[in-house]
Amino acid sequence: PPPRRVLLLGEGNFSFAAALCGARATHVVATCYESEEEAAGRGGAARSIRRLRDSGAEVVFSVDCTKLKEHFSPGKREFDRIYFNFPHCGRKAGVVKNRQLLAGFFHSCAEVLAQEGEVHVALCNGQGVTPADQPRREWHNSWQIVAVAAGAGFILSHVHPFKAETIEGYKCTGYRSQDKSFCVEGALNHIFTRSTAPQCFTPMSCQTQLGSQKVSFQVPQVLVDKINRGFLEGNSSHPVRTIKEKLSAGLSQAFPLQNISSCLPLLQQGHPGGVCPSNVFWITPSPGEAPGTEKMSQGQADAVLCSHLGQDTDENGQEGCPDPEQFYLRPSLLPYAQAIIEKGAFSPGTLQVLSGPVFRKCRITPHSMPAFHEMLLVLAVSRGTENICVQMLVENINTTMNSLHQGVSGTKPSISLQEAASFGIELSDFAAFERQLGEIQHFLCVGTEPEPPGSCVGVIRAAPGGLKSRELVVVSASLNLDLLAMLLCGISDWRMLWTWDRRFLGQFPEGELRLFKTFSLYPPSYVHDVSFWLPDGQGLDEVAFHTLARRVSGETVVSIQLRDNFQQPGTGRRSLCYRVTFQCCDRALGCREAAEMQLRLRQEIQRHLGVTLR
Repeated sequence: PPPRRVLLLGEGNFSFAAALCGARATHVVATCYESEEEAAGRGGAARSIRRLRDSGAEVVFSVDCTKLKEHFSPGKREFDRIYFNFPHCGRKAGVVKNRQLLAGFFHSCAEVLAQEGEVHVALCNGQGVTPADQPRREWHNSWQIVAVAAGAGFILSHVHPFKAETIEGYKCTGYRSQDKSFCVEGALNHIFTRSTAPQCFTPMSCQTQLGSQKVSFQVPQVLVDKINRGFLEGNSSHPVRTIKEKLSAGLSQAFPLQNISSCLPLLQQGHPGGVCPSNVFWITPSPGEAPGTEKMSQGQADAVLCSHLGQDTDENGQEGCPDPEQFYLRPSLLPYAQAIIEKGAFSPGTLQVLSGPVFRKCRITPHSMPAFHEMLLVLAVSRGTENICVQMLVENINTTMNSLHQGVSGTKPSISLQEAASFGIELSDFAAFERQLGEIQHFLCVGTEPEPPGSCVGVIRAAPGGLKSRELVVVSASLNLDLLAMLLCGISDWRMLWTWDRRFLGQFPEGELRLFKTFSLYPPSYVHDVSFWLPDGQGLDEVAFHTLARRVSGETVVSIQLRDNFQQPGTGRRSLCYRVTFQCCDRALGCREAAEMQLRLRQEIQRHLGVTLR
């Protein structure tokens, strides 16, 4: 539908506004910075102003685009669309002054734009310094429009050419504050929308049943927004659920299939055999009911009740050497499958399907996720037939994936088995962690090569695994549903799967899989360095460092790279320097917010990792 109320700012001769005034059901408010006497002196302006007024449009003069709230009464402040074509401070103002103008403009727009409204800003070629500009200017010599808009809570959602020749009667004017035209060849129209606000998650306490006792535990802060999201529940249209359901339907054509209906606990006890303690989230449950708990989703019986506590606590205080009575958030569903096998609660030849979110501490890389949804397939078969069953599993998964991918993009991916012995040394964090859980026969990869690391989407194991019968062998396949969703739907950043922005799920109605179209183009990134001395004779736990960065930044750190490793002559003290890059894929992130996060990160690494800042 056409916008109801449209605001145009900085009109030179009002020819652009006049071209819009005929639109049905649209009320146009055209403004300029100059007085009416000054504006009417421009060529053709008086004629356009008359046309606007004759059509019922409002024409307002002496409007400051950085103080829009002051120019409109409370009942007339909400606009569905705001246009600002070729903004400029006037005369020979440099890029710094024009960036300041845009900053004030975007902050002012936030006060008068409808919630679902758009801000359209046309710039000459190169001024915006986005990849859409050809050629691109140097960053310092541009208007940095996406970063400036982010500071006011806006994200760039679309960019398209500004085709002046298609706008009837339009004539650009105002070159250096004069009644002269300027070159608009290659100009671009940038369309901004409101970003979701930064999520402020208070510490969360969950309650669960451990044996006959109810206990509560605090959720690690880095996972607060990932607990109990319900992506796999029946009413969800999230891509991970759609893929899980499609895979289950395909597998049921080849095997009798049983979904494990009992809810699987979030907590596991003791020591995760073979897994490095620094790769799991350790939990210290406390007896009794958490104060102020409220009911959570029934789909997670393992986290029945939840409360948000009023004060922060030090989750890193729970780090360290685990004891046999300590608990941790499940990093895999494999132990539950092993428990089912040991109890004999299975039917040979029936495919058991377990699914749910799992949690792992990991480094920050494009495909490393502290939380993802695992689909675990378990099948007991006669000894000697395990290879045939593995091949059947892979062929069935491949057929389903081909069908899904062809429906989404028109192309067929190839899911192949990679022998574990021949898989590259440089494993993704997902593959490396799976290797810690036990011997792997095959890696499931999309494509024929194990690179890039994100191409590994699952693993296959075949081992006796606790069966009492020597005639049977257990075959299991573990699939990372989040990686599959990224590969199928063209999602480049795993964080988008967890976004709170409704525009994400809006692209997958009723569980339909489609190629994802990002609603945040060219998000700005901010680079900061941090260097510190290590404690004498000690190294740095990089996983702990990256987990701390995730928590402090709210998952806005996209890269941590070692820049320098210096050892001081004489003393032998070691100093490390890391480059930290902040970037957000789904919401606005301004330079000031990134700088504040960097400051907090410096404070937290000194507090929790025992280093000395330089």
